[in-house]
Amino acid sequence: METIKIMPCLDMKDGRVVKGINFVNLRDAGDPVENARFYEQEGADELAMLDIAATLENRKTRLTWVKNVSAVINIPLTVGGGIATLEDIDLVLQAGADKISMNSAAVKNPDLIDQAAEQYGAAKVTIAIDGKRNKAMPSGFELVIAGGTKPVGQDAVAWAKECQARGAGFILPTSMDGDGTQAGYDLEFTKAIAQAVSVPVIASGGAGKLEHFYDGVTKGGAKILLAASVFHYRIFSIRQVKEYLRDKGLAVLL
Repeated sequence: METIKIMPCLDMKDGRVVKGINFVNLRDAGDPVENARFYEQEGADELAMLDIAATLENRKTRLTWVKNVSAVINIPLTVGGGIATLEDIDLVLQAGADKISMNSAAVKNPDLIDQAAEQYGAAKVTIAIDGKRNKAMPSGFELVIAGGTKPVGQDAVAWAKECQARGAGFILPTSMDGDGTQAGYDLEFTKAIAQAVSVPVIASGGAGKLEHFYDGVTKGGAKILLAASVFHYRIFSIRQVKEYLRDKGLAVLL
């Protein structure tokens, strides 16, 4: 049985961890270094750090944030936001990230996925896919970029397939309809992508109850469960989530 991993996510803005609902109404959720250290001690398997304003502010990822966080943890760190070239990837990995996550830049320049996978290996390349419901799309989900501000008229599930074909090692779908709502992962969106690709899918956006994590695996097909609000505001500990999943018969590292 495959081990399910838990991945807290630090959404970064102005040097602080923030959390919003449906990508807006951000509020403070603490210091990134303190959060990172705390989550590793709690048993997180991996950590994500997303510079959520980088693309909108037309700048690169803040490397200082990456260095500061990577210095206090030993678990794998995935960094995203503002990564648009191989040089950007190089700098982020040198700053201490183990993997990178791209979204808008990959949509604008799909060849970047091939180049990144060829140079660094698929295991270091995560493609984040933001989607929202649109009946005009074959899968019912439209791809959205620029921090959820620009729909691109492209099918999100078809894009996930293309990303895998180009060498992405992980797909991280986030439903804009579910983000931050704590109403549960968008299982329909997650499952559509998990069924379309064979690489691990990271469920993201909306976890608010223990059963949501279980559903993310059993109904959504995810192998990695990303969450932010429930961990930042200490609604659950990572250990609580893992014990719950274990008691429901899933394999986790405790």
